[in-house]
Amino acid sequence: MAFGASIALLTATAVATLPASGALAAPGGAHGPATAGAPPSSFRGVNWAAPGDNYSSAPVVPSGLSTSDAYATVYGITKQMVAGFRHNLDANTLRLPVNPASVGTAWWNSYRATINAATASGFKVILSYWDETPNNDGMIDNTNAWNQMWDILTADYARNPLVYFEPMNEPYGYTDDQWIQICTTWLADHRAIPRGRVVISGAGYNDHVTTVGPAAALDGTLLSLHFYGYWASSTTVEAWLANLLPRIGPYADRTIIDEAGAPMTTSLNYAVYNGNQYTSYFAAVTQTARDDHMGLVYWPGLRTGDTYSMETLEPDGKLVNNNASGVAQLKWGYGLGTIPPGN
Repeated sequence: MAFGASIALLTATAVATLPASGALAAPGGAHGPATAGAPPSSFRGVNWAAPGDNYSSAPVVPSGLSTSDAYATVYGITKQMVAGFRHNLDANTLRLPVNPASVGTAWWNSYRATINAATASGFKVILSYWDETPNNDGMIDNTNAWNQMWDILTADYARNPLVYFEPMNEPYGYTDDQWIQICTTWLADHRAIPRGRVVISGAGYNDHVTTVGPAAALDGTLLSLHFYGYWASSTTVEAWLANLLPRIGPYADRTIIDEAGAPMTTSLNYAVYNGNQYTSYFAAVTQTARDDHMGLVYWPGLRTGDTYSMETLEPDGKLVNNNASGVAQLKWGYGLGTIPPGN
């Protein structure tokens, strides 16, 4: 069952109503001058998340890693993870959390190996700041520490064309105008980074890009959108499209859906779209990403203990799929294949 006609109709309606360095790899210097970014449609990705979530005042440590791991250990594990994501999902992008406790600290000596190993394997990497606990209020907790973190990250990776910078994940503590101003200042402070390698989160819970999209101060940047199936109880693809498309408006050509996910360990059949809240939701998300040539970064590719996790980490370090029909639907959203996986 194809939904292209439904999407085209709903898009037109929505737009009309819008308010509008370890030894194994150098951090990034080997790539020469800073270069511009890739189009959103080229981002076929997954989030690699920490078991207890990425909201933390402590260093963020993605599943399968430990703060006791040396650089070489993290590098080797990341290479295996990336190989698994590529083999199982045809992914080419990894979204990683960062916070001040993880950058410029003892853990950074090892954690940067995740970036280096992923990009050495040809993966794009999106670095996104997560709000810290105990506040967890959708606001930057310590502006000085946040700025220092980004100064280190941009200095280390400005010349690596595969590294992208997302100033903040889900800035729901700010008004839309406040968030635009924070991003405007970030861009001014990091002029060496091509705007095409900066990913500006949608306002609120990254839940709409229709206010950051038209902001002239943010011209040339990519945008990121989050969208989840627990935000409504609809059970048809058409209803989910009507919910999703107004959040994108006319900015699909700049937007990466860098968080979208659904239960993958509960035996749902994602080849049957309508009649279930999550299968209809996921069909709407993947079809929209495919039809509108948007990037899609699944949440999460791996997080131990998360029913949404697309992969499980085996004791031998290999990744295995949790739901074959979910994998097929994700690949369809990536723009792969020619036959829709469901009905």
